[in-house]
Amino acid sequence: MLTITPEASNAIRGILDASDAPDGAMFRIAPQGEDGTAPGPSLALSVIEAPPADDQIVEGEQVAVCLEPAAAAMLDDKQLDATVEGDEISFSIAEQTA
Repeated sequence: MLTITPEASNAIRGILDASDAPDGAMFRIAPQGEDGTAPGPSLALSVIEAPPADDQIVEGEQVAVCLEPAAAAMLDDKQLDATVEGDEISFSIAEQTA
């Protein structure tokens, strides 16, 4: 199952707090259409009001992320991390550390 670092949890919480989304909104990760410009599969990040019934919910520190089923399968043994520099947030996916 995907794990979420404290840095990624904080970044997601900041995005949710800054959005116009209602309380209870969640961050969602889903596959993005292949356009041939990125190596490997691409993922789209979005803020949604409520997760679809078949999404997997992953808990982080003070935040929950929903994963579209295909994204959940791709990220099963991965870790979501984030780097914040000023107003810029960069998310990255890496192998889980033991």
